[in-house]
Amino acid sequence: MGTQLGVVALVLVAALMHATWNALVKAGGDKLAMQGLVAVGGAAVMLPIALASPPPDRAAWGFLAASAVVHAGYALFLVAAYQAGDLSQVYPIARGAAPALVAAGAWLAAGERLPPLGLAGVAIVSAGIMSLALLATPARDGRAAPVAIALAVAAFVGTYSVLDGMGARRTAGATTYIAWISLLDAPPLALALLVRRRGRLLATLAPCWRSGLAGGVMSVVAYGIVLFAMRRIPIAHVVALRETSVIAATAIGARWLGEPFGRPRLVAATVVATGAALMRLAG
Repeated sequence: MGTQLGVVALVLVAALMHATWNALVKAGGDKLAMQGLVAVGGAAVMLPIALASPPPDRAAWGFLAASAVVHAGYALFLVAAYQAGDLSQVYPIARGAAPALVAAGAWLAAGERLPPLGLAGVAIVSAGIMSLALLATPARDGRAAPVAIALAVAAFVGTYSVLDGMGARRTAGATTYIAWISLLDAPPLALALLVRRRGRLLATLAPCWRSGLAGGVMSVVAYGIVLFAMRRIPIAHVVALRETSVIAATAIGARWLGEPFGRPRLVAATVVATGAALMRLAG
């Protein structure tokens, strides 16, 4: 029980880190540059670990390759989402739809069948997070594009979460898997940045390289915690707990970015916390 509580606490810390680096990307002037720096920063942190560790087990190679493709799509769609909408609008949708997708994916691919209370927790977390966005951005406002892109991001999140959870379980050390997926994340983003910002790359990176690389460190540490946790408690529980980061992201959006934060969002955030507690009890 004590070990499980410790894992849950680590996942909540990872959630705060995840919200923070997303806020850095949203606040950055050039969001593609910020996302590219996040990927490069994470790879730089993990390169020494990858060199010092044995290569990933052969059983994990297919998951690494598939996850690298999905991660690239996730990063590019996330950039587009933050260009179109607010952090407090995009982030809750992108993260909120993921738990239900992961629960379905983990059931189909890994045979993880959640108990009824766990399924209820996933549903409540998803409903609460989605309402954080829908309360702020009703369809009548004519701002459907950010919502649609954020839902696509959620599909990427659900897919790579299942792939990485299963891949980490098929290699001897979770650290090895984390290091290699971080290394594979960087080249597609670096290439996209070189192509789209050619001729003005240095000028693009100059104002944001420090915050971008700091976001990369937070990103890789947060995701490392998540993969570590996935080896010890069900994948859907880990991902749904991590989605409590929307509470932190909404607060950051309000205090740092000046985005609206009212009573309806506080109620929705409480729903998210309730769902997370139900999943903990189900475990």
